[in-house]
Amino acid sequence: MFNKVIFAGNLTKDIEIRYTRSTNTPLAKGSIASTRKYTARDGSHKEEDTTWDNRQTS
Repeated sequence: MFNKVIFAGNLTKDIEIRYTRSTNTPLAKGSIASTRKYTARDGSHKEEDTTWDNRQTS
């Protein structure tokens, strides 16, 4: 069984690819920045929240 995850955002650095020593399996490592824009509860101003996600996958 596989799970599918989609990350939407901007790459913050180049993807790094390396291989394991024992099985030569490729591993990808990178970072994504996602920005969420929304209006405050009182409606007076807009706010912006940025989150950085560091991910590694095989």
